[in-house]
Amino acid sequence: MNQGRPDAIVIGAGVSGLTTAICLAEAGVRVVIWTAEPTEETTSMAAGAMWGPYHVEPLDRVQAWGAATLDILRRLTDEPDTGVRLVSGIEAAREPVDPPAWGDQLDGFRMCAAGELPPGFAAGWRYTAPLVDMPTYLGYLRRRLSATGGQIERRRVTALTEAVAEAPVVVNCTGIGARDLVPDPDLFPVRGQLVVVENPGLTEFFSEDTGSSPDLLHYYPHGDNLVLGGTAQPDLWRREPDPETAAAIVHRCAEVEPRLRNARIVAHRVGLRPTRGQVRVERHDMHGVCVVHNYGHGGAGVTLSWGCAADAAAFTIAALTYCKPQ
Repeated sequence: MNQGRPDAIVIGAGVSGLTTAICLAEAGVRVVIWTAEPTEETTSMAAGAMWGPYHVEPLDRVQAWGAATLDILRRLTDEPDTGVRLVSGIEAAREPVDPPAWGDQLDGFRMCAAGELPPGFAAGWRYTAPLVDMPTYLGYLRRRLSATGGQIERRRVTALTEAVAEAPVVVNCTGIGARDLVPDPDLFPVRGQLVVVENPGLTEFFSEDTGSSPDLLHYYPHGDNLVLGGTAQPDLWRREPDPETAAAIVHRCAEVEPRLRNARIVAHRVGLRPTRGQVRVERHDMHGVCVVHNYGHGGAGVTLSWGCAADAAAFTIAALTYCKPQ
């Protein structure tokens, strides 16, 4: 990026901030990311992460955002070192339930026969979907942004006015931080905890449709490692791993796949999903500067990332055309 005042400042270096900044930089916008914490410490790093638009609204925009992201993630599976692969597996439920409405978007989607399901499960469906290894993927996004001239600066922002004083457009991708920064009292955390173990040889994923339960069950293979989940605990802000929760996660997964019972634990991950009634991707003016919001994705940040980034970038580019600096 050329030296001098940027055209846009993106606040936040998780998956939403990085994809938005990439969309802007690749469109010729001089962009810099401000982030209080490195990408390795964001909620995005704690994701599983399987494509699937779970429990997010508004439905019409979510469908469009998810479809756009699915298309890009599929294409990224053809590129080396992105961390994105197409993986097959089963999602199942212990009670008879209808399959997800988005199933027809995925390769090989079909209902499972009873003999394909683990004991205790009444319904399930098999499909192939993009599975994202987040440490590798976030590294790829950083390299892609750098290659287009975008920059990342460590800078803590306590008020949006700090950024609007330094760029014509500010893009707010702060996740749960938007609760205080905007402020947005409708935003709340849903705590997620995962356990990373050595992979005993699994090549397919498994996920349980647990409905509204805070206790999730899924495992995702990432080469030598397997990511076990998880939790969905509303209004919990604790980012330290809880040993009892970790043990319960391993126990739930081992009941479905006994080979996980004694798998060696490699790491623990905890993230705070930024959740609100509706994902917020919109523009408003603040002190004569245009602010674009892109946050509130809950547990679907990766699933919606490229679709939301494209809309946020479009708002930003339009603002740069029509909004004048303060």
